[in-house]
Amino acid sequence: MDEKSGNSFPFICGLDAALRVVGGKWKPLILYFLNPEPKRYGELKRAVRGVSDKVLIQQLKELEVHGIVQRTDYKEIPPRVDYSLTPRGRSLIATMAPLCEWGEENSAIIAEAISGRNAPEK
Repeated sequence: MDEKSGNSFPFICGLDAALRVVGGKWKPLILYFLNPEPKRYGELKRAVRGVSDKVLIQQLKELEVHGIVQRTDYKEIPPRVDYSLTPRGRSLIATMAPLCEWGEENSAIIAEAISGRNAPEK
């Protein structure tokens, strides 16, 4: 039981639960690049530019624990492991498609805001 709210659920709402799964800087990008096909670790590392090995491994393990990503070890020499979306992961990435579209449509405005060119006046 959650002591603060008195609920038996640890989440405030469904959005809180979803954000626990995809929260953080790298998880949404990991999911994006795993869609539509499995990727080997090296491919994923190159796709998700800027992420450290430690953080990528940690995020993949967390996504695996949540049942979003599946790790397949082919037990070969040299080692071959790939990561793919589970059915739950595919359903999650489908919910992220509108957010991706919104980002594409607004990327120029967002870039300007980040660079400070259109910073709001005080």
